[in-house]
Amino acid sequence: MQSEEQQRSQRGRELDYASCQLVAYRVDELRPHPSYVKHKLSVPACKIDALDRLGNLAFQDPIFVTQDRLIIDGYARWELAKKRGMATILCLVYQRTEDEALRDFLWRHRRFDGLNDFTRVELGHDLKRPEKARLNQQAGGQRKGSAKLEACERVDSRKERARILGVSEGKVSKVDRILEHASSSTKQAARDREISIHRAEKWSHETEAQQMENLRVLRIERGIRKKARNLVAEVLASQADEGVLTTAHLQRLLQGVSTMSPEQSQAFGPIAVHRLRVPGKDIYVTDELIQGFKEQPGGTDQ
Repeated sequence: MQSEEQQRSQRGRELDYASCQLVAYRVDELRPHPSYVKHKLSVPACKIDALDRLGNLAFQDPIFVTQDRLIIDGYARWELAKKRGMATILCLVYQRTEDEALRDFLWRHRRFDGLNDFTRVELGHDLKRPEKARLNQQAGGQRKGSAKLEACERVDSRKERARILGVSEGKVSKVDRILEHASSSTKQAARDREISIHRAEKWSHETEAQQMENLRVLRIERGIRKKARNLVAEVLASQADEGVLTTAHLQRLLQGVSTMSPEQSQAFGPIAVHRLRVPGKDIYVTDELIQGFKEQPGGTDQ
């Protein structure tokens, strides 16, 4: 059984679909939403390429636009149409104001992989209050400056923005903090999903220099882990030809290390032990270490 609110929402969607029109617009007539341009959003090339591989099926569904040719949804198909040099593209046209188009865009991308929570909350700052609420704000602040009135037009309630954007109030609060206090590098890292909103908010309490250092160290650590994973992958790939060390081989190596005389240990040189933070229960031994034991009296045969 649907609630009264759900029924009203369903009737609204039915009325909305009934009032839209299917039109073939020229590709060069369409334009991105001003907020899309302002925040420098773009469709990843990999998504456009994946869509391109579908052939004509990529355009079996129309893109959503306003009566003023503002794109609401379908940016990937629009970019692909331009790439293919298409003259027209099928559009579903809705009667929308610029602000309503932004609300629709945010609603449709609540679970969209290419638009993360940080970017949606950032876009949410461009939303205006509904007309009725705006007029009430103006009526109650007639003696205030125009800058105050203009600020009142924005949706500044965290609860309201959280509802529209489909995120928690806590996340809205954290992104607001990041946008106001974080360094530009921290903001961009959050936009690019290089760091989480939680980490970016934590860094925003530190100096700009420290935030830049945090990001530098994080990238170095990730680079080391990536290199380690690549090295492990190379080892695993070579095992098919070279075979895998058995437990017996490992025991003989360890026994050889533990029974070395001080003179032998000094001549052999130091043996470094490193920890690799990679999945799996494996122990890796370098070829140089194995060869060194082979050359020792009574060394291992592996």
